[in-house]
Amino acid sequence: MTVQRYGGSVALVLWLGLAGCATLPGGSSGGWPGSQVQQRRTVIVDGSSTVFPITQAIAKQFQGQSANPTAVDISFSGTGGGFRKFCAGETDISNASRPITTEEIATCDANQVRYYELPVAFDALTVVVNPQNAWADSITLQELKTIWEPAAQGKISNWSQVRPGWPAQALSLYGPGMDSGTYDYFTEVVLGQPSRSDFVASEDDDLLVQGVAQTLGALGYFGLAYVEANPGAVKPLAVDSGRGPVAPTAENVVQATYQPLARPLFIYVNYTSAQRNPALREFVEFYLEQAPQVVNTVGYIPLSEEAYNIALVNFHKGQVGTVFDGVPQPNLTLGEVLRRTRRFK
Repeated sequence: MTVQRYGGSVALVLWLGLAGCATLPGGSSGGWPGSQVQQRRTVIVDGSSTVFPITQAIAKQFQGQSANPTAVDISFSGTGGGFRKFCAGETDISNASRPITTEEIATCDANQVRYYELPVAFDALTVVVNPQNAWADSITLQELKTIWEPAAQGKISNWSQVRPGWPAQALSLYGPGMDSGTYDYFTEVVLGQPSRSDFVASEDDDLLVQGVAQTLGALGYFGLAYVEANPGAVKPLAVDSGRGPVAPTAENVVQATYQPLARPLFIYVNYTSAQRNPALREFVEFYLEQAPQVVNTVGYIPLSEEAYNIALVNFHKGQVGTVFDGVPQPNLTLGEVLRRTRRFK
């Protein structure tokens, strides 16, 4: 395995041997009518840094069990950046921490890119502070709006301005860049508009963790897995959406009490690539089979076994398109995701 860092993106290339594969009689891939088996044994993935740990872990397992030589090339440029490449036909899979937007749907349509939409996990988008922060254990949605709304730029720069009784400590903000689906989701459900821009932004969540960990007055937000992967480095805050503070835990996500910052995570798979590339089909099938166990190990919340089975059936049946409305959807529960995937037509 090699890991390369460049331009704020990470490329993870998992080599499973030398490229090459045989063509089945008649050019059929078996079980995929009309598809042509190509020599390419490569899977190209980009998109969300939030979903990256899941795909990375599953790719490592796939490396160990695959009978055929394959290379899985994984990068992250944010959900938005990933969809730009995906809708241009440059990638096979796009990791996404939000549903595809109406604009991205239009771009994919214009480029004749059809896709499978496959939910793979749930996340508790987590608001964090420095572990030495002794004054804040929870925060309200209104306080988050006070901090992050555009009108706060150049004005809200101290913790004492957010809540009476909090100290006169400089406030330093860390958050995903504007290509991030986490940024899109947070700003939509908390602000209803783009946020202030005077904060440290990165599509690399590890850099955000480091920034918050090293700055006493820091506040940031990112996926729960990056909190779980860095125990003690940051302090997660309970979020009060009007019914009292609720901690960002798997149990609270399952019980639908951590709202509106719980959200589904997805992979989008290029339909044409899946028809032509047996390695991609094998990887997606393996992904959906292994996701329930792997999602737990990286710090996210797995869907039900039924939900993964439905996603696999939809994949095999060629059910393409989206069952969401092209915008981040707060208050979506595990059960609602299951109902939507079940009635995918």
